[in-house]
Amino acid sequence: MNTLTTFRFPEGTCIAQAQPFAGVPVTLESPARAVMTDLTHVRAATIAPDTPLTEARQTMIHQGVRLLFVVSQISCMDGLITSTDLEGERPMQQIARRGVRYEELVVADVMSPLATLDAIDLEELAHADVAKVIATLKQVGRRHLLVIQKGSPHQGPRVRGVISLSQIERQLGQPIAMLETAGNFAEISASLAAAA
Repeated sequence: MNTLTTFRFPEGTCIAQAQPFAGVPVTLESPARAVMTDLTHVRAATIAPDTPLTEARQTMIHQGVRLLFVVSQISCMDGLITSTDLEGERPMQQIARRGVRYEELVVADVMSPLATLDAIDLEELAHADVAKVIATLKQVGRRHLLVIQKGSPHQGPRVRGVISLSQIERQLGQPIAMLETAGNFAEISASLAAAA
């Protein structure tokens, strides 16, 4: 029987790091799916709602992400927590209101519950471009959008993907100003040109 050749690891062997797909460069006219993290291809980074914030920060660092899905039952989502939630005013508000220390706070204290999150439909996204995604992020004033795939008679709707402003900026190669609401392609183009 033929077998594969085995060998022992040489000193200094490292682990391969995931690299973003280096395909066609993304532009404002690119299909919107080009900036979506597809959760059928990339495993969602999750955390339990009773996890201390200090541990949540370490989880983000170790997994190289700025957003975690908050999950109390397998595959069912309670909400999201972002690095902004960990460092922003939410922890300070909880500390002031409850008289606790930061180390005592857990994810559930500062996360964005599911009912407060903005989502877009996967089918609608399939017919949109990156400019429309940016306009939507600006309109709702968010740095992330969830992409929802409609349910079937046997299965309810599910979170199919995440769109992150930071990822769009990386793929476009330039920052996107979020201060004003841009309603059309021309306004977005002008704001990107001004930022360049």
